[in-house]
Amino acid sequence: MKRISEIYGSAKGPVYSFEFFPPKTPEGDTKLMETVQELSSLHPDFVSVTYGAGGSTQEKTAEIVSLIGKNHSIPAVSHFTCVGADQSKILESLKRIRSEGIQNLMALRGDPPRGQGEFKKTPGGFANATELISFIRSENLDFCIGGGCYPEKHPDAKTLEDDVRHLKLKVEAGTDFLVSQLFFVNSTFEKFLNLVRKVGIGVPVIPGIMPITSFSQIERFRSIAGCEFPSSLIRDLQEVEHRPEEFYRRSLNFTVNQCRELLDMGAPGIHLFTLNQSHASYDIVRELKGGSL
Repeated sequence: MKRISEIYGSAKGPVYSFEFFPPKTPEGDTKLMETVQELSSLHPDFVSVTYGAGGSTQEKTAEIVSLIGKNHSIPAVSHFTCVGADQSKILESLKRIRSEGIQNLMALRGDPPRGQGEFKKTPGGFANATELISFIRSENLDFCIGGGCYPEKHPDAKTLEDDVRHLKLKVEAGTDFLVSQLFFVNSTFEKFLNLVRKVGIGVPVIPGIMPITSFSQIERFRSIAGCEFPSSLIRDLQEVEHRPEEFYRRSLNFTVNQCRELLDMGAPGIHLFTLNQSHASYDIVRELKGGSL
């Protein structure tokens, strides 16, 4: 399987990728595999699989990544966090993942377990993704490593400029590519990208895009990620909140236009957060590819 850095390095056009999460039920497992099957017909360049809060799905994440690679021949990225584990446990997990043939890793600090509130460093563990990435590199485990970035700044950062300075340290520690948190205002991403390039970060920065499939998601995305939304988008979607087909059409149109503008700005690709649903992500990428597969 290709390393993600090689995919971006050799791409002759936009790189399209999808993100999934490990289900909690057998029904969810079936649904996920159906989603992967449908989206695989679009020939995505790679996919990624997240961790649960507190690192609760570590083994299942690696299992799904291996399954996707084996059954669909799609390069897959395994998310990996440092929540709730010391260095020895982290090293043990990393060696197991590498032994399973997984070579692409999204190295993140991770969210604290539900109910804990703020992140607390595990004794003998790591306080952030930069420390985790430095450790992975020091152990020479030969992973291609991705990292997260925040166009509207990390919640713990005082300013966007301060956040970008920390991001540079993360890249210098050994990050090969960056995937952004979701956002809905492209000028925000453009400002962030200008700051990133100004401080000398040269790795691919991939916009993370979330299709809106219900009006209630807007408030949820605001609370989870602190997202700003264009007032015109909220107004357009509110008008048709109770008309599902028209809501879907307007939302899809917004996302396709957002992605086209980002690609015109020079984004190397689009990373779609699927929430394990294929419909919206399928239609968006199909549209971006001109409807011809």
